[in-house]
Amino acid sequence: MSTPTRIEDLLRELAPQVLATLVRRYGDFDTCEDAVQEALLAAALQWPADGTPANPKGWLTTVASRRWIERWREETARRRREQTAAALAPPEPAEPVPGIDDTLTVLLLCCHPSLTRASQVALTLRAVGGLTTAEIARAFLVPEATVAQRISRAKQRIKAGGAEFRMPSEAERPERIAAVLQVLYLIFNEGYTASAGPSLHRVELTSHAIRLARQLHERFPEDGEVAGLLALMLLTDARRPARTGPDGTLVPLAEQDRGRWDTRAIAEGVALTTRALATAPIGPYQLQAAIAAVHDEAARFEDTDWDQILGLYELLGRLTPGPMVDLNRIVAVAMVHGPQAGLRRLAAAEADPVLAGHHRLAAVRAHLLELAGDQEAAHAAYLLAARRTLSLPEQRYLRSRAARLQPRPTHDAGQRHGAETVSSETR
Repeated sequence: MSTPTRIEDLLRELAPQVLATLVRRYGDFDTCEDAVQEALLAAALQWPADGTPANPKGWLTTVASRRWIERWREETARRRREQTAAALAPPEPAEPVPGIDDTLTVLLLCCHPSLTRASQVALTLRAVGGLTTAEIARAFLVPEATVAQRISRAKQRIKAGGAEFRMPSEAERPERIAAVLQVLYLIFNEGYTASAGPSLHRVELTSHAIRLARQLHERFPEDGEVAGLLALMLLTDARRPARTGPDGTLVPLAEQDRGRWDTRAIAEGVALTTRALATAPIGPYQLQAAIAAVHDEAARFEDTDWDQILGLYELLGRLTPGPMVDLNRIVAVAMVHGPQAGLRRLAAAEADPVLAGHHRLAAVRAHLLELAGDQEAAHAAYLLAARRTLSLPEQRYLRSRAARLQPRPTHDAGQRHGAETVSSETR
């Protein structure tokens, strides 16, 4: 009997390949995607009990084709006779074929420029990532009905726009690949640091993003930004084993046990970054990967080459200016030139409305104030950051930092009470 985990992984790998076969055969993305979802559900129910078939892709293709035909018959029964529908007999099981190009074609279709970014993410995770609507809703902590609506609207827009199931032309390709990279970047980031909820990580999202980025790199090995994004994901995800304590609490970079980092992922990420920077035009994903590589290659936090990181952030800020790049650059400035220099830059950055109420700005201010020795102000800033984030692990971490700096009353009873409070917050 096949294990549920292996079956789940296989279904997610085959989902876009089967969808590509149906779309090429029948041409209707909307109905084909629904039929594939029904086939995946049937497999998830039957294969654990009956075993994985010898030709799993052929099994899924056959079942999905039958579901498509059933839908077609229902929708055309009033206009066509049964003998016309009977001509569309279920096809023979398809032989397994390499699915990288098919998967990529589906991925590019899901990231069609006519769709909103939220719709691109949802459709990509369902059609290419193999997640159900409910799984996507849980991952992003939104109602299932909201995700279903996004997917439905996305498919309707693709149909209305007459988008064809084909690789984009050479002229279209850079824009389409750029959209795919941004979608995968968003999926990875949400998985690595969940924006809300009880867990810091959502490994299913980071795993899907890495898998799809790897397939994209296999198809376009000379594209420096594709390689840069894959490297960035690998170098960042390599730290995940040390990023939380046994109880799920966040462990900051400076305090992580670097012996728990994934050295194989780091080596692969560094090699990808080195090659991309040497052979391709420099882009933002490559620069972010280079920054991650500098962090990962330092044996201790104290050995981090902050001068190099600051230089990379300066270049990144010129290529793709933005509030989060500014915030990270400010941290690098503080590490090179001292916390007061960082605080001066931070005061100027706060004028950006995107940053003004963001919990990360308050968290950076708290960290820099703590480095500068202003414990009272740092304490208040940590608490403010904790109130602004929706992530429960981040809330606990920020409150624990604040508790370490909490002013202690001078009388004995108060001192004992304060010590107990700190202990309970940081345990």
